[in-house]
Amino acid sequence: MKKINKVIWLTGLSGAGKSTLAQYLHQELIEQNVQACIIDGDDLRDKYKDLGFSNKDREIQIDRAIRLSIEKLDEGFFVIVALISPFSKMRELARKTIGHQKFIEVYLSTPLNICEDRDIKGLYKKARMGLIKNMTGIDSTYEAPENSEITIDTSHEPPKQAAIKILNFLKNNEIN
Repeated sequence: MKKINKVIWLTGLSGAGKSTLAQYLHQELIEQNVQACIIDGDDLRDKYKDLGFSNKDREIQIDRAIRLSIEKLDEGFFVIVALISPFSKMRELARKTIGHQKFIEVYLSTPLNICEDRDIKGLYKKARMGLIKNMTGIDSTYEAPENSEITIDTSHEPPKQAAIKILNFLKNNEIN
């Protein structure tokens, strides 16, 4: 297995396609004999079950993802993080803590209306009805990255094509 000491940090609204893209990217890396793992925000929430969606809880969630990313990097994994991570300051903290040379931010710029159309959990509908508070993109802010290494609108790029775009970025930047 090849060891690549990098973190791909997928950020975007709920329904933008982070988890789906993470799965496609993971599969592509495994096929290239790269030791890779996924840290998914939904999985972290399911594992710990102690956080809501307040700004403080979101910061704790991101901190957990940062710490787990570093652990996995130290074990030799290529790490794919799929996490809304709505605050610029927290993504910048992730970059600084993980290391600028190891951190690649991928912004899924998929429009809100597309994300709402894809919402299989019904979260946006519940948020619009007032049943869910602090829904990112509805009544909680998402600060879009201004300088991400890669920007992908998954309403125009299917997941496999997006995964290949990321791999091409890695290859073109001599990260392999």
